[in-house]
Amino acid sequence: MTGPAATAPILDIRDVLMRFGGVTALQEIDYAVPGGVIQAIIGPNGAGKTTLFNCISGRTAPTSGTISFEGLEIQGLAPHRIAELGISRTFQHVALFKRMSVLENVMLGRHPRTRCGFLAAGFRVGGMRAEERRIREKALDYLDFVGLAETAGRESGTLPVGKQKILEIARALATEPRLLLLDEPAGGLNMRETEELGELVQEIRKLGITVMLVEHDMNLIMDISDRILVLHYGKVLASGTPAEIKENSAVIEAYLGMDDGERPAAQKPGPGY
Repeated sequence: MTGPAATAPILDIRDVLMRFGGVTALQEIDYAVPGGVIQAIIGPNGAGKTTLFNCISGRTAPTSGTISFEGLEIQGLAPHRIAELGISRTFQHVALFKRMSVLENVMLGRHPRTRCGFLAAGFRVGGMRAEERRIREKALDYLDFVGLAETAGRESGTLPVGKQKILEIARALATEPRLLLLDEPAGGLNMRETEELGELVQEIRKLGITVMLVEHDMNLIMDISDRILVLHYGKVLASGTPAEIKENSAVIEAYLGMDDGERPAAQKPGPGY
């Protein structure tokens, strides 16, 4: 596919190192993500993909290095502060409030964009009622955008896993991000659901939102990505367009052309990164 012309970086990662005790999960990562693209990150299990997302979103502070979002250094900031700045994410494992309704889950995503204070919310005074109506309306808009409007009143935990993943995306969109991080969004989805997910990600990009996704479904990655970053043992192995990555011999040897059964035991990465 032909993606949009590259723009100035929305995210600039410089010399990022991440250690957990004696384990080095990321090693001097240098990479810039242009605004307005679908940026994929691939690599074997244990390559450091989710660790990188955690550093960007504030769940983990890198051991060293800088991460700049729209020119502002964000490494070490709290997750809620990073969300307020315009970065939102989903997770490998669905992280919804299962007993709350679909609509309520998306309304929670509006929290970084609310204006009334805690006391006004608690006593329902001032402009709180009007703001609550606006939050509800916006949440319904996002549910409609992702195709879940008809499920608004259901408990989120009763949805199939595929729809729960889409609901997480709706909640992330409700924060009005300029950068959206999707961590294995196609995990557990069937072929039809994966195709629909790909269409949704492309529609999100049309909203002007830059999308970064970690994903193992290579058909999806090759179909929708503008650029691909390949991580291997916490290092940048390669980066480029899908066509360039598909022809990269180092990537083929390390990842694309080899499954875990074919990879020598000494090269099999450990879990958790």
